Amino acid sequence: MSGAQDTADLVVVGSGIVGLGAAYAAVRRGLRVIVVDRADAPVGATIRNFGHLCIGAQSGEARRYADTSRHLWLRLSVDAGFWLRESGTLVAARHDDEIAVLEAASRDGGIRMLDVDELLRAAPLRREGLRGGAHIETDLQTDPRSAASAIVRHLAVLGVDFRFRTAVSSLSTEAVHTTRGIIRSENIVVAAGHDLDQLLPEVAERHGIVRCALDMMRAAVTVPHPLMAPLLTGWSLVRYGRFAGTPEGAVLRERLHVERPDLAALDLNQMYTQLPDGTLIIGDSHATAVTPPPFQPEAAFSAFLAEAEALFDMPTPRVLERWQGVYAKGPQEFLIDRGDEGALVLAATTGIGMTTGLGLAEENLTAAFGWAPAMEGTS
Repeated sequence: MSGAQDTADLVVVGSGIVGLGAAYAAVRRGLRVIVVDRADAPVGATIRNFGHLCIGAQSGEARRYADTSRHLWLRLSVDAGFWLRESGTLVAARHDDEIAVLEAASRDGGIRMLDVDELLRAAPLRREGLRGGAHIETDLQTDPRSAASAIVRHLAVLGVDFRFRTAVSSLSTEAVHTTRGIIRSENIVVAAGHDLDQLLPEVAERHGIVRCALDMMRAAVTVPHPLMAPLLTGWSLVRYGRFAGTPEGAVLRERLHVERPDLAALDLNQMYTQLPDGTLIIGDSHATAVTPPPFQPEAAFSAFLAEAEALFDMPTPRVLERWQGVYAKGPQEFLIDRGDEGALVLAATTGIGMTTGLGLAEENLTAAFGWAPAMEGTS
């Protein structure tokens, strides 16, 4: 380590979506920000996802963060110049109990029920087996790969100093110790995601943080017309807070697990997003461990393709890419902690980081550091 030292108003450890949200919150208030990351760009869960900003499927604290994030995503897409659409989310229902879950949730507003013909106009699905569906109106879609890099470029223009290829070895009071020297700051945010235990193991253990590994793929498809929004299924409804915690959700979960124990064993969230180039992101399965094995079972990918062919009006997709994503997972939806060294530690711990991460950072930094809300109209 060199003996160099530097100072900033805020140091952020991690350049994933929560770290970028922290940097964005600070630079909009005129503060000098340094972001430290051991990679040379965001390469973790922030780019290995569907690009689905599933706001209307959240409840409670997650919905509050998601609503704040929605405003920030819309603004960033314009200022940073990346693709984002106010598409909402489609849900395909293939059983009466899935309709019951959607109808119960729709009574709170923001969800419009669809008949089969309406759903088919928005999604290139097979008519056989469909009972109807719904449109979750508030949701957004982006391309996570291009969005993350565009946000980094935009924040750099605003004055954020990114120290990539720089690892953090430890924290001390008002200091971040890195492989390139010490950075001193009164305000430190740790947004290290699933690698939190490598920097602050006591915090990770205190909150029961482990890793969740998921399998995904991107495929070239031939469909009659584009998919107009991200598409969820019954397997998705038993995962998201607005649906999963209802009596109707419990009935649905029981039926799915009895009928398809093979898919239940994969902890499947059967969902899809179509990117502007026409390719389809397909997934995903979930496996939880402190250190999940890196080996991806072909059975999961075979199941993804079989279920996609059964649902969509299309021939067998041509697989272009497969990957494993990893995110921090804990018993609560979020980790918010003041580490022993005084750093603010933030993480989304149920796989909804893209949906909630910007709002999680904005609200918690404002509260923790006594900031006034950022003025509207500032960059």
